[in-house]
Amino acid sequence: MPKRYVVRLTDAEREMLNDLIKQRRVAAQKVLRAHVLLKADADGPHWTDVEIANAFDCRTQTIENMRERFVTEGCETTLHGKPKRRVRGKVLDGMQAAKMIALRLGPPPPGFANWTLRLLAAQAVALEIVESVSHETLRGTLKKTILRTGRSSIGSFRRPPMPSSRRVWRKCSRSMPNPTMRGIRCSAWMSNRYSS
Repeated sequence: MPKRYVVRLTDAEREMLNDLIKQRRVAAQKVLRAHVLLKADADGPHWTDVEIANAFDCRTQTIENMRERFVTEGCETTLHGKPKRRVRGKVLDGMQAAKMIALRLGPPPPGFANWTLRLLAAQAVALEIVESVSHETLRGTLKKTILRTGRSSIGSFRRPPMPSSRRVWRKCSRSMPNPTMRGIRCSAWMSNRYSS
């Protein structure tokens, strides 16, 4: 059965793919796609899909999809994939983030012991800092800032206190089990957590 999508590389595309393969720091997926396109080239080696799949340890459906994408969308899209459709900007700019942190560090509203993320989002909208904001957006913003408040741990990672590294010379009270050395006490370096 004849192939529906036949890969025919131009000299410039073939040279670009060979250069891509020779580069050191390239994503493995791009290198694999470049190899597949070079082997599937009708004017080059013209390998079958099964041969390419066996050589590069992938499925024949993957090879067919790459050939179809090359013919319908072009070489660049086949190599690099489709560009992201949804690119979102930052919801909070630097000034708004600073105001949110200042609000978080201030006292909570009456009737509340601590700030919650949802309460903080509602207060930000009420104070017209932002038009609308999700509590998850605030969580990400506060997580990036290390807050040292003493009340709650929203947005901060508290490290447990490190044990003291100071060593104390202590003598242990048991005797040695060897009868010739009976009565000789052992000595050891011991850390503070073992000392009484």
